[in-house]
Amino acid sequence: MRAFQTSAVMKRASQQVRGMATEKQLKERMVGTKNIEKITKSMKMVSAAKLRGDQNRLAAAAPFAAWTNPITGVEQDLETVDVTAFPAKNLFVIMTTDKGLCGGVNTILTRMTRGAITRLDADGKQVDLFVLGEKGRAQLRRSHGSRIIGSATDRVMPYTFELATALAQDVIGGDYDAVHFMYNKFKSAIAYIPSVKTVAPLLDPAHPFLFNYEVEPDNDPETLQNFYEYTVASKMYHALMDNATSEQSSRMSAMENASKNAGEMLNKLNLQYNRARQARITTELIEIISGASALKG
Repeated sequence: MRAFQTSAVMKRASQQVRGMATEKQLKERMVGTKNIEKITKSMKMVSAAKLRGDQNRLAAAAPFAAWTNPITGVEQDLETVDVTAFPAKNLFVIMTTDKGLCGGVNTILTRMTRGAITRLDADGKQVDLFVLGEKGRAQLRRSHGSRIIGSATDRVMPYTFELATALAQDVIGGDYDAVHFMYNKFKSAIAYIPSVKTVAPLLDPAHPFLFNYEVEPDNDPETLQNFYEYTVASKMYHALMDNATSEQSSRMSAMENASKNAGEMLNKLNLQYNRARQARITTELIEIISGASALKG
């Protein structure tokens, strides 16, 4: 019985020794954490510089697409959007990022998109997906892979109207009653709103929006189809600018939080290192004093 108790005590003691980090291990952790802090601070500064450029491009794109508002209406909050007003055949264009380390900008958008898809399924309406960005494609492929009709990844930034036009041609290739852009609307450097903008084909010459215009040749369907393509491209470009600005603001906030956490972890490791160093010095002094006392005795 006594041998069993001695073995258990030695086992607990060895576990405690293995659980305590040495000064060398703590020093290595401090160096690693310090390097991570430098990286996150650098990424924050880079994102801040890119954010200013994206904000300028967004400000320039806003009036460029403002003429479409009488046709499409204002954007809606994606979380609370009423899908009962959606037509029978829908295409969701989900705008996510190709790169990570940008907070929840992709996860929140895809989660709300899944909710909208579930509500549309409950209403018996069709919905397909066209995904922009590798992160969104990876997340939605697991749950709605059969709905994805196309995707675009590794896009060159900053986005251009030429890219928006090419994407618009791919989007309107199908026979859909409406195209819905799912994107993050930029609000401020620390906030963005997952939003949805709906664009329906304007192919009816009697539409009120066309009262002030003349369609030549007279009510030509091809002319109206070209006008619809240009409307989709304009909204696509503006949504891309909004989402790109939101991406940089989210990445800047994420890197700021990461730098703050790295600093706090570095302080804790420094405190543990000083305690371990003090304990070692105290132990060495005790050994020296004990040896000297033994020699005198």
